Amino acid sequence: MTQNGLLSRQARPAAAGPAPTGQRLWAQARAHIAQRRWDEATHALDALLRSQVEAVPVLLLLASVSLATGSVRDAVAHLQQAAASLADDIDAIGRVAQALSRVGETRAAHACLLHPEIARTANARALLMLAHVFQGLGQHAEALALMERARGLGLDGADFRYFHALQLQFNGRIAEAEAEMESCLAMGPTFGRASLTLARVRRQTVASNHVRFIRSRLAAVEQGSEDHAAFEFALHKELDDLGRYEEAWSALQRGNEVMRSRLGHDPSTERAIFDALVTGFDAESVAAEEATPAGPVPIFIVGMPRSGTTLLERILGNHSMVAPAGELADFPRQLRWAANLHGHALVDLPLLGACAHLDFPLLGRRYLEQTRWRAQGRRFYVDKLPPNFMLIGFIRRALPHARILHMVRDPMDVCFSNYRALFGDAYAYSYDLESLGHHHRQYQRLMQHWHRTLPGAVLDVDYDELVRDTESAARKLLGFCGLAYEPACLDTTGNESPVATLSSAQVRMPIHQRSLGEWCRYERQLQPLRHALA
Repeated sequence: MTQNGLLSRQARPAAAGPAPTGQRLWAQARAHIAQRRWDEATHALDALLRSQVEAVPVLLLLASVSLATGSVRDAVAHLQQAAASLADDIDAIGRVAQALSRVGETRAAHACLLHPEIARTANARALLMLAHVFQGLGQHAEALALMERARGLGLDGADFRYFHALQLQFNGRIAEAEAEMESCLAMGPTFGRASLTLARVRRQTVASNHVRFIRSRLAAVEQGSEDHAAFEFALHKELDDLGRYEEAWSALQRGNEVMRSRLGHDPSTERAIFDALVTGFDAESVAAEEATPAGPVPIFIVGMPRSGTTLLERILGNHSMVAPAGELADFPRQLRWAANLHGHALVDLPLLGACAHLDFPLLGRRYLEQTRWRAQGRRFYVDKLPPNFMLIGFIRRALPHARILHMVRDPMDVCFSNYRALFGDAYAYSYDLESLGHHHRQYQRLMQHWHRTLPGAVLDVDYDELVRDTESAARKLLGFCGLAYEPACLDTTGNESPVATLSSAQVRMPIHQRSLGEWCRYERQLQPLRHALA
C-alpha cells in the first residue's frame, strides 16, 4: 500500500526494527497491512506501542493505516505523537518531518527541521531527505544549504546533481544550475527531466543548443516512459527557439501523446466536479461575516497554470509589506483535515460530499495556524496555488478577510502554454487539445459563478495589461489588497527571493511582452484547440 507514500518511504522501522518482544506483533501488523486488514493492523500496532518498543516507526505505520482508511485527523494525531517522541535518530527525524509535511502539518514539520541533530549529522543521505522536506515547504535556501553539505560529505550521482541543479535555479544561481544540469546529463544515458530543465534555462541559439544530444538520447530512452516524454518536450523547446516550427510541433505532439497515454483524462468526471461546485455554493451559502483577525493576512493568487501567476507574485512580493510564500498546498490540505477525508486530488466528488456540514471557522483557523509563520513579520503573505480557483467558495467562507487575485490570460495563449509544459501527473487535461478546451470552458464557467455569487470578492488581473502597462495594473491590484503603491514593485530583476515554478528562470528577467500571442506561430496546428474552446 502506498496511499500517500508513508508506508513505502517513511514507516520503515529503525535499523534493528522493534525490540525482540515486539517482533511478532510487528510481523503481524505488516501482514495485516499487506492484506488490507486495517482494523487488525491497528490492533497489532496499538499492542506494539503498549509493549514499549521504539514508538516512532510504529506511529508512522499507524498514520499510514489511518490514511488508508481515510482518516486524516487520526493520521495527524499519530504523527504529532511521533514528533514528540523524536530522539537523535536523524533518519527518523527526516521521515517524521516528511510525513507531517505531506498531511499539511507545516508548523510541526518545520519544528522537526530545527532539531539540533541536523546540525551535527554527517549522514549525507539523511541530509538529502531533509533537503527535500525543506523544498516541499518552499524553503529553498535551506534546502540548497543541506544539499551542499551532503555534496561535501561525498554524495553524488545523476539524481543528486539534477535536484541540486534545480535548487541552484530556484535560488537564482542560473549559470551554476546550467553547468550542474549539463554534468547530470553527462553521467547517465537517459535523464529527460534534466534535458527539459536545461532547455528552459535560456533561449537556445544556432551556435549553442542541445538538439543533437536530445535526439541521441531519444534513440536510447524507454519508449512511452515519462523520460521519453520529457526529451520530446525538451526537443520542442529547443527547436522552437531555433525557429524550426514544424519539427518543434511534431516533437510536442509526440511528448503529449506519451503523457496522454500514460494518464488519460475523464472529462465527464471533471464536469461533474465543476457542476457540484456551482450548485454547492450559491450567494447565500458563501455569505460570511467580514472579519479581520489580528495577524498577517493571506493574499491568494489563483488562475489557470501558466497564466502569469508567478509574475504577479513577484510584483506583489517586491512590496515592503508582503512576503511571497510560493505555491502552498496548505488550504486544500486543511480542507481535507476539516472534512476528515484523505485524498490526493485538490478536490473530488467524495470530498465535496463530505463538506456538507464543514466547520468553516475551524478551517480558517487551521489554515492560518499553518501558514502565518511565512509572513516573516510582514502584514501580508502570498499563497500562489493556481488551481485554488476551484476552492474560492471555501476560501471565502473560511477566510472572509483574505484577498483573492485571479490571473486572466488569453484562452489560446494560456492553453498553448499548458500544452507545451510537462506537468507530470498534476494536470492530466493538459496533454490533449480537446481536453484542454473542455477544462478551460469549465474554469471560465466556475469563475463566472464566483463573480456572480461573490461580487467584489475576487479581482481579475489581466495578463496582457500587466505586461503592457505594469504600473497601472500594479496600482489597481495593490489598491484592492489595501496596499499603497511602491515603485519597487515593478523591478522583478531585483527580487532575489526563490522561485520554484516552471517560470523560475524567466521571472528574473525584466517584464516583457514576448509571451503574448505565442500560439500564433502554430495557428494551423492549434485549430482543434480553437474549436474546443468555442
